[in-house]
Amino acid sequence: MKKNYVPQPMDTSDIHLPEELNLLIEAMAKNVHEVWAQSRMEQGWTYGAERNDALKHHPCLIPYEELPEIEKAYDRDTALGTLKLISKLGFKISKE
Repeated sequence: MKKNYVPQPMDTSDIHLPEELNLLIEAMAKNVHEVWAQSRMEQGWTYGAERNDALKHHPCLIPYEELPEIEKAYDRDTALGTLKLISKLGFKISKE
């Protein structure tokens, strides 16, 4: 990693999403986990009670519903941040 890299995510602090998107956020969070887990498994990772990079074991290779709340929160934050960015960029999300 370059020493002078400073992450600069777009500021979405002014974006407030309606509560009716909470179900979408949760569905997206679950899918974020599923995509991550599938990618890891394709790379040869398996479940392990403790993370071990050498053995490719990871404790989060379990169904989303069984994740600790802190891990679910990480996935929700990713989903929420994505939806806020979509809104900030002027796109609209609607359910048909």
